[in-house]
Amino acid sequence: MNFTTSVYRDTVETSILKNVITVVLCITINYVNGTLVHTFKKHQVFSLNPRYILYIHLVINDIILLTMFTLIQVLSYIVFTLHVSLCIVLIMTAVFANLNNPLTLAIMAAECYVAICFPLRHTQICTVKKTYVVIGLIWTLSTLSVLPDLFVALATETMEFFHSRVFCLRENIFRNPSLSVKRDVYNTTFLVTVWLTLFYTYIKILFTAQAAAADARKARNTVLLHGFQLLLCMLTYVYNPIIENLTYLFPKGVLAIRFAISIFVQVLPRLISPVVYGLRDKTFRRYLKRYMFCSKHANNPPQKAKGEVTVS
Repeated sequence: MNFTTSVYRDTVETSILKNVITVVLCITINYVNGTLVHTFKKHQVFSLNPRYILYIHLVINDIILLTMFTLIQVLSYIVFTLHVSLCIVLIMTAVFANLNNPLTLAIMAAECYVAICFPLRHTQICTVKKTYVVIGLIWTLSTLSVLPDLFVALATETMEFFHSRVFCLRENIFRNPSLSVKRDVYNTTFLVTVWLTLFYTYIKILFTAQAAAADARKARNTVLLHGFQLLLCMLTYVYNPIIENLTYLFPKGVLAIRFAISIFVQVLPRLISPVVYGLRDKTFRRYLKRYMFCSKHANNPPQKAKGEVTVS
């Protein structure tokens, strides 16, 4: 018994072009992000800072999500359909990472708010231990969002379905109509919670930055980049409606629409993460350049210029 969904297929030339674009972007972004993770692990100055811990958690989720997205796309062009069991593993891994990112960005906004508005209490409120506890809570919330889909599928689908092949999309493996309603409710709750946190903390920081020193003004620019990054991440909650509406308007361009929206929603936000801290943060930037270009002095601590302050 074969549970497949009717889909259009690209020409060979178009398929090769799309996969080359995706794989090149994946390798490039993951190389930079992998260098960031390596830099974090090699130097204690980062592992003792809650801000960098949250950032690396964001980067690791970016690596996972981008790898899963690229793997699913390439496999869909090579073999077209995948075994349901394999598709479940790939999709659930991607969904975990995808849900973690907006929540991590919200926590990073809260940490930045405490650092700028309550600098004297920052070290007491934002500790390394509390940071890891928060990361554990983020994974718990993501798990509570995804596991019900799996349990419902196990309870309602036949064994033949799990041994069949499908075009690997979330709606093709978690097909119960109630799951769609559940996802909408959960995503809406996430959307409202994250945006309320974002709005409150960022407005507070912006008002503080207008009347404060240069450090707070630098934080304002970082906040704006976080806001743009969060906006792109939140597009995952309206990913399917965007594709459905554009496909309704341009039915012949369904393949191009799905590819373009996927790149914009799944890949581009992963490109912003290295920019926010990896390139703008002066401490990270020095180490990053040494490791990225395989400098023999990579393990030597960089000298800090007189009067230099890292970005908040």
